[in-house]
Amino acid sequence: MKLWSIMGNSQRLDGGAMFGNAPRAMWEKWSPPDELNRIELACRALLASPVNGKTVLFEAGIGAFFEPKLRERYGVVEERHVLLDSLAQSGFSHEDVDVVVLSHLHFDHAGGLLAAWAEGQPPRLLFPNATFVVGAEHWRRAREPHARDRASFIPELMDLLEASGRLELVAGDRSQALGEAVRFHFSEGHTPGLMLAELCGAPGEDGRPRGGLVFCADLIPGRPWVHVPITMGYDRFPEMLIDEKRAFLEDKLARNVHLYFTHDPGCALAQVAQDGKGKFTTTHEVAALAARPLAA
Repeated sequence: MKLWSIMGNSQRLDGGAMFGNAPRAMWEKWSPPDELNRIELACRALLASPVNGKTVLFEAGIGAFFEPKLRERYGVVEERHVLLDSLAQSGFSHEDVDVVVLSHLHFDHAGGLLAAWAEGQPPRLLFPNATFVVGAEHWRRAREPHARDRASFIPELMDLLEASGRLELVAGDRSQALGEAVRFHFSEGHTPGLMLAELCGAPGEDGRPRGGLVFCADLIPGRPWVHVPITMGYDRFPEMLIDEKRAFLEDKLARNVHLYFTHDPGCALAQVAQDGKGKFTTTHEVAALAARPLAA
């Protein structure tokens, strides 16, 4: 199995919103803001092949589906569909992808499934040969969102996914499309049913997989959020998320599972570490992956 980090469209969002109740004096050291208080954010996908004999894309970023006014409102930097360009640079096209795994359906993680906005054109689904894997609980949330997060979803996208006939809803820790190669963990603190995909390494002496990597999605958007108390203003249940994050990091540290970050502009992959006071940090940070073996 080889891995590629696939960059999508980048964003600039309010730093206060991204760091919840952490004061600016703390977070500006990690993510320096611009004159509008916005910080740089990546929308990084992961391509893995072969996984259960398939080419798999984990998430699709925000894409370029927004009309110009909304693109500016949500801080999307590039007008073109960067994800498609990044796939091409790695030797793939969206038609080559057999499975797309979506941690959740917020527009900055799933908008890249849609073609770039064009005047007078309705939304159009890309990835014509892919099965779309989504958590069943989160699908229900996306179909019936709360008023607080309704704006985070793209109603037309859900309709298009359902109409494709290629939607697989996952309720357990495995999917039909990916078999034993991918294990799913679930989290409720950011959004109900957030699905975290682990590309499993070889079993250890206790039979549990060791090594490999996990796509951290919005449980841990980047290196600053590895610090357990740091949450986002976008999280639905911050106290729950903190407890989930601690247990998640303890497990990944014990099994040496690497963390893959979607929103960190400078780091794609890192190992978990813990200092003498019990604070979680990262080490062996990698900026980008290009045909990297899973075990490397």
